[in-house]
This record gives sequence, C-alpha cells and structure tokens, in this order.
Amino acid sequence: MAPTILMTDPAHFEVDYVINPWMRPEDWHRDVEANRAAARAAWSGLAEALRAAGARLEVLPGAPDLPDMVFPANAAVVLDRRALLARFACVERRPEEARFRAGFRGLQARGLIDEVAELPEGLYQEGAGDCLWDAGRGQFWAGHGQRSLRGAIPHLADFFGQPIVPLELVSPRFYHLDVCFCPLPGGEVLHYPGAFAPASLAEIHDRIPVAQRIEATAEEAGLLCLNAVALGRTVVMARTSPRLRAILAERGYRVVELDLAPFILSGGAAFCMTLRLDRSTAAAVAPQALAAVPAG
Repeated sequence: MAPTILMTDPAHFEVDYVINPWMRPEDWHRDVEANRAAARAAWSGLAEALRAAGARLEVLPGAPDLPDMVFPANAAVVLDRRALLARFACVERRPEEARFRAGFRGLQARGLIDEVAELPEGLYQEGAGDCLWDAGRGQFWAGHGQRSLRGAIPHLADFFGQPIVPLELVSPRFYHLDVCFCPLPGGEVLHYPGAFAPASLAEIHDRIPVAQRIEATAEEAGLLCLNAVALGRTVVMARTSPRLRAILAERGYRVVELDLAPFILSGGAAFCMTLRLDRSTAAAVAPQALAAVPAG
C-alpha cells in the first residue's frame, strides 16, 4: 500500500516573524516575489520527489497570516488511523489549531482517519515534529524541553498505547526532535548529539547499537538535512554533506537531495513539510526489551 503523506499548499508561506533562531524575515523581505516563487518551486520539487518514491499526497489549503501551516508535521501525531492534534507553544502558531482540526475532520469524513482527538489546552505538544514513530523498534521517540512539554508524553502513551522514549532537547536551534533525529527504516538513526541533554544522549546510546547510530556534525545538522523523509530505501532531504550522502549510500539508501532554502529560512525542511497518515503498528517489529514510558 502506498504511503499517504499530508502536505499544505504553500500559497501563504512567508517568513514574517521569529520563533526560532533560523527565522530571518529580513532575508525573506529583500525579495518577496522571488522568494515566493522559489518556495513554490521547492514545495513542488518535494511533492514530486515523494510521488516518485511511491507516496500518495493529500494537500490541505493554507490560510492567510498562518505561514507555518506549510509545516504539517507539527499538526498532529498519527498512528493506526488515529490522530492526536497538536497544541502549539508559540502564540503565532496557535490559530493553526482550528485550521488543522477542520482539515483532520475532513480527512476523517473521507475515511482516511478513524479518530481525531485533542490534548488539553495548554498542554503543549507539537505533533510528529516532537513525536517520531520508530517502526523498527515499535516505539515513539518524543522530544521535549523546547516546544513540547514533558508532561504531554504520558497523554501520548495512553492515547496510542505504545511505549515512548522521552528525549530532552537543549538547544533553541534544534527546537523540535525532527530537526536533529531521524529513525530510518533499516534501524539506523541519523542524529546530532549536540541537540540533546547528556542523560537523553545516554538513553540514545543505550537503546541504539553503535553500528546503527549515524552521528551528524554541527555543520551537517545546520543544513537541516536531518529533517528528512524516509520511504523504504529512499531518503528525501535538504542538501546534505558528501560524508552523510556516502554513509547513507553505503547503508543501501538512495538519497534524493532537494533545494529547500526558502523553507530553511523558517527553520523547516522535508520532514516538517510532511505528515505520514498511514503509519501502523502492524508494520512494526517487537519493541526492544529496554523499557520506555509505558502506556496505561
């Protein structure tokens, strides 16, 4: 069955405020029309690459004055056709909640999602950007400490009934887990160690064998190439380094690099611009013996 991926039309994308260290409105406004055209081209290039890798796309409309709707990874966590909608920490993004709620209700009406639920108000958790499903380990990895609250993780565990490993993020530059941590289908995990608290980095080392850890340098993480979409043996990512490209190729992955510069101006790249709707526990292997945050 083809992977189903949600994207948001980029018509209203711009960089007009600052909520992370990547955002540079001054660069965007130097040539707004050129940047809008570049963003449309970059979005279309990503959509084309995903389709070429076998994905089926669902596209939601954006909305005026909600430029970051183009990053639907933050809209919800979705597993087994059940969606738990995000609560945004930044006031600039909170109006997106109603738009995404309506969008997911529409997906539910069309039979693409069976259930749509919400977290309590004020319990900030920013979707799949901070809750990554690792099918090979049968668990979630959940980022907290920047945008998402540690206290939201038990709610995720209860709702989905799956173990969750909390990881504390310590750098505003790596404000979501998906910009510094990428589980791959073969069991490898591409990550930037400098984004994590020492105890969380130790947790990563305990749970992932050294042979499956692919560590990015600060310079490589700064390309936002770890914010990647892996579909089978294809990894779609922003332009990366020759070193990481070679490592992934050696592991049997086909790397598709894209120029996503307009979106990197806002702190997002390929994964941020997508949300898998079809992830399923049925495709997961048995979880590792190490205990995560249990469900229930």
